[in-house]
Amino acid sequence: MTTASTVVNDAAYSVTDVRHTYGTGTHALQDVSIELPRGSVTSLIGPSGCGKSTLLNILSGLLRPSEGHVEIFGRELDGPPVEVSHMFQKATLLPWRTVLENVLLPLELRDGKKAARKQKSKARELLKMVGIADFEAGYPHQLSGGMAQRAAICRMLVTEPQILLLDEPFGALDELTRERMDTELLRIVRDTGATAVLVTHSIPESVFLSDVVYAMSARPGRITRAIEVDLPHPRGEHTLADPRYLELINTVRQALDEGYRRGAHT
Repeated sequence: MTTASTVVNDAAYSVTDVRHTYGTGTHALQDVSIELPRGSVTSLIGPSGCGKSTLLNILSGLLRPSEGHVEIFGRELDGPPVEVSHMFQKATLLPWRTVLENVLLPLELRDGKKAARKQKSKARELLKMVGIADFEAGYPHQLSGGMAQRAAICRMLVTEPQILLLDEPFGALDELTRERMDTELLRIVRDTGATAVLVTHSIPESVFLSDVVYAMSARPGRITRAIEVDLPHPRGEHTLADPRYLELINTVRQALDEGYRRGAHT
């Protein structure tokens, strides 16, 4: 017999009837209910101001919803959990620290400088994994935009988080670099077994990266449709020419159009 203590919750997140209204009166989210399986990659996509980043901040524990419940690995979310790492659109590397020192920063903040110094080998392995090991002694101003984002990914991964929350992490990059970073991110997520949730405005990016794409309506943001992405792994340049990839892009676009029209009439 399976006891309650041995039951494994396969959901990284369970979000139930979440609403959020800011103190200014802005109604950002309404009746959001989603479940994100462990090891999955999920995209949130919708018009600007629809509450995507608000929902991501709720998942990170930085923001408490006005109503509803959020569970992480089967327990009620109450503040920023140790299993989660949050990456923003800009790399936000500290300019006075080397690349290696920037990667070690989360460990310093969590465990202290002495303990962080003992983890240099881990940080160097991450830099090697993303292809910028030769720049560990360099400073942020010496990096290209793509390299800075790779360093930021290493900083996110150094604490070995089980969940990665990414808010438009590659939105400021040129298209070619963005495609390469998408491929790199997908490889890292698959190699580490992490659960990833991505906010994006790019329909092709949402399809390329995700197992499920959640289309959201205009504010107040609601989930209007969940599109399952059945493209095979590993994904790469060949995926961009797959007819199914192009079909799914069109499906997401239609879902966004429907959600916009629905939001405009509420």
